[in-house]
Amino acid sequence: MHVRLWGTRGSVPSPGADTVRYGGNTSCVEVHTGSSLLILDAGTGIRPLGISLRDYHGRIDLLLSHLHLDHVQGIGFFEPAFRPDLELHIWGPPAPGEGLRARLARYLSPPLFPVRLRELNPEVVLHELPNEPIQIGDARITVEAVMHPGSTVGYRIEDESCSLAYLPDHEPALGAPSFPINPEWTSGHGLAHGVDLLIHDAQYTPAEYAERVGWGHSSIEHTWAFAVQAGVRRLVTFHHDPSHSDDQLDALVAELQSRDGPQVIGGTEGLELEAGDC
Repeated sequence: MHVRLWGTRGSVPSPGADTVRYGGNTSCVEVHTGSSLLILDAGTGIRPLGISLRDYHGRIDLLLSHLHLDHVQGIGFFEPAFRPDLELHIWGPPAPGEGLRARLARYLSPPLFPVRLRELNPEVVLHELPNEPIQIGDARITVEAVMHPGSTVGYRIEDESCSLAYLPDHEPALGAPSFPINPEWTSGHGLAHGVDLLIHDAQYTPAEYAERVGWGHSSIEHTWAFAVQAGVRRLVTFHHDPSHSDDQLDALVAELQSRDGPQVIGGTEGLELEAGDC
């Protein structure tokens, strides 16, 4: 399994001199298994990813965690969505009332966007995620609803070489008098338990979280506690707050790296992990 981060920022793109190292693009992760190309979320990071795939021919599966703008705003700028030689499958969580196509079309249509969803490559196939695991090539993908406003899921991806959990927008401590709590009552625990690599929301400092309870995101302390409880091998911090500079993020990550427990890696644009490292 090969993993590359193309967008690690949360909520809104934040390019600038203070965000060069961690990056300003919103959520997008590329995952290659032995026979499958999976893309996790379609934030602004999916635009440069699409450019890198100009010589790629085959099937692509785009797995959306939810439909908040910072996770779908790159779809209209994703070159493979307009290439008739590619087969693109877009997966997203179901929601009451409207299907996935109708919900995506609310953004991919005027006046919010000049290109309509129906004008994408006719080989684009939309899927609402089922309640049971799905198999894409050699990748087994488990999907569960997680704690975040709106219909939101996390993913666990496994192949012969590695297991990965992706929970980019997640507030497992919501409603808990202290955290962690019993794993059976912890949102996302089943997805993350024992994985080789966890990519997890780490948006807030503890002080920031205290003022944003219920917004659907984790403090970096809750992220650490969740990773320890789940027994993961490596933790990648993700969905960085748009107001946090590279230096602030370095300090937050370094504090976790000083502790005994999972190996901690700051999620930076361009970070690549090979199967042997994962």
